[in-house]
Amino acid sequence: MVEQVEANTGRYPEELPADAGYHSEANLKAIEDRGIEALIPPDRVKHTEWQKMKSPRGRIPKNASRKYLMRRKLGTKRGRARYKPRQTSVEPAFGNIKEVTSFRQLLLRGKHKARSTWRPQCAALGLMNLYRAQLSAPADVVVA
Repeated sequence: MVEQVEANTGRYPEELPADAGYHSEANLKAIEDRGIEALIPPDRVKHTEWQKMKSPRGRIPKNASRKYLMRRKLGTKRGRARYKPRQTSVEPAFGNIKEVTSFRQLLLRGKHKARSTWRPQCAALGLMNLYRAQLSAPADVVVA
């Protein structure tokens, strides 16, 4: 994922939030070697449990493991705030494309042909959202 971001943008991200399944010593080391702050929980945590977590207190033990340090980082207010966008779902966007544009299936096969069909659908939904935002905005607000 990090290599793809670098290939697309020409630079590495400053931080990388990821699912618990990506937590491993090798992944953490590779991310830290590139100067990226990792936000990868070592354990599966339900979305509702994040709000119940208490911020850590006290000194960090000298022999603290990477898992402990990551739990501690994600338990802070800043850590929870930075990881929170990772918990959002992209399903509503797919549902909107299916319902609003009545786009139910790709009729062309192959990655290139499917992409050439899918991208205009996404663009059309984005333009419709901008149009609706413009209609509902007050007259003195410009939506761009």
